Amino acid sequence: MLTNHDANATGKRLGVAALAVVAALSLAGCAGKDRMSTGSVSRDSGRPLETMSAPELASSVDSLGRAYARNSRDLNTAMRYAQALQMSGRNDQSLAVMRKLAIDHPTERQVLAGYGKALAAAGELEPALDAVRRAQTPEYPDWKLISAEAAILDQLGQQDEARRLYRRALEMKPSEPTVLSNLGMSYVLSGDLKSAETHMRQAAQAPGADSRVRQNLALVVGLQGRFKEAEEIATRELSPDQASANVAYLRSMLAQQNTWSQLRDEERDTN
Repeated sequence: MLTNHDANATGKRLGVAALAVVAALSLAGCAGKDRMSTGSVSRDSGRPLETMSAPELASSVDSLGRAYARNSRDLNTAMRYAQALQMSGRNDQSLAVMRKLAIDHPTERQVLAGYGKALAAAGELEPALDAVRRAQTPEYPDWKLISAEAAILDQLGQQDEARRLYRRALEMKPSEPTVLSNLGMSYVLSGDLKSAETHMRQAAQAPGADSRVRQNLALVVGLQGRFKEAEEIATRELSPDQASANVAYLRSMLAQQNTWSQLRDEERDTN
């Protein structure tokens, strides 16, 4: 049986892995400002990458790769290509693309932000923190970059400072689901699953919340032993394919600490 103590300890360990997902979430869109556009790029469909199925994403990676090979200095193509690579799990290749782009465009705010995202995804946290901070402008701060900085600080174990920055971002962008979700995951890292769930539920109920936010809520609920509820959250308002993908995500996260069978056994014992 998974006790409260076990769940909290597991939460701390799983939080580190799950925060990598959340860090990417917090940085997603940082590059969408200024000259960056999510419109059509070469033969890529131009749809938001987050909405694509695995085959669609693979097709976009191929078409964007060809466009990038023709002109690696093109800002829009390189940024979108790096994002697609990262979403496909090819973090090292994504980082290589962003590193070259940062050399070609050393003063572009959105490039520095995207470079920070790629560094964080590759586990290079200190350089990622430096890149995100250099992308920020004190006279006109960007809440997305503040949340991104906080997510990296969380991974570095600086929870107090991270939460201060999350709350600052929420002052600038009240009820923003990505920030609330990141704040919730911060509490997962410290083993406070009740506080984590409170913030995750606020995130899931906020306008603009997407499947990734619900996945993190499902994870926190699952860590507390409420398996059926977690699965219901993970599959809510989704197509069968998306629901299946979300359940697979939930299973993979919980399985990292062998908690999936523990939760299932506990649930069986209580029935």
